[in-house]
Amino acid sequence: MAMNRSISRLLVGMMLIVGVRAGLSAQGQPATKSLYDRLGGVYSIATVVDDFIERLLVNDTLNANPAISEARRVPKAGLKFHVTTLVCEVTGGPCKYSGRSMKESHDLLNISEAQWQAMVADFRKTLDKFKVPAKEQKELIAIVGGTKKDIVKASARSLE
Repeated sequence: MAMNRSISRLLVGMMLIVGVRAGLSAQGQPATKSLYDRLGGVYSIATVVDDFIERLLVNDTLNANPAISEARRVPKAGLKFHVTTLVCEVTGGPCKYSGRSMKESHDLLNISEAQWQAMVADFRKTLDKFKVPAKEQKELIAIVGGTKKDIVKASARSLE
């Protein structure tokens, strides 16, 4: 009986996914555009990521962290590529992120709460520069916020 319920839930979930991909919401109404589409697709995302990464590279709060400075051995173009691909994927685009997890890629950086907040401030500046609408900004900030637990070190949080 429990197996049948699980299979039923799986089938309903699959039907919802197929319906959404076919352009219908769960209620059979036309689905709203994905965040990816509302942002203008991968070229627009890449443009925003380019500006954002450039801001991060000159951010004094971030540069005060020696672990972040050491991580700069990663080529800037590669970092921009991975961030663009990740944003493309998590906003509903066709890209497939192939980089390391947020936890793994930030584990040795010892990111503090203050550094996190500096990054978020730069992200907001970039979004404002490109006039990303408030609704989409809110969605993007929520997506970024969902990664905080994997990026900010607990010990670094307690120091703030």
